[in-house]
Amino acid sequence: MKILQILKLLNAEAVFMPPGSDEYEIEYSGAADLMSDFLAFSREHMLLITGLTSPQTITTAAVIGANGVIFVRGKEIPPEVLKTAQELDIPILKTSISMYIACAILYKNGIKDAMGTDRFLDNGDTL
Repeated sequence: MKILQILKLLNAEAVFMPPGSDEYEIEYSGAADLMSDFLAFSREHMLLITGLTSPQTITTAAVIGANGVIFVRGKEIPPEVLKTAQELDIPILKTSISMYIACAILYKNGIKDAMGTDRFLDNGDTL
């Protein structure tokens, strides 16, 4: 799914979109407020869903090869976070919806869990 479709699905605002990022594909996402969690279960071209508005979030996205970050719960984006995103060419979106609902909407629309736990649901297995 294109990042612009995610923008619409989550009623999000594009805070920063580097040139060409509107064509970025997102197949996986993960949600956490601990950057170590993203480092543990990352997939390239994923979308990070978080409420942690720090430059480390953007740095983590760059290190794991993520295609963007969406900040949830109506968080304001500090100038240093925007500056880091611009330096590293990481798209930033923000939405007022909760992390839980953001994940539910994306899963319902075909985005896979970067951690892979959605395989239980796809196979009819129980957690």
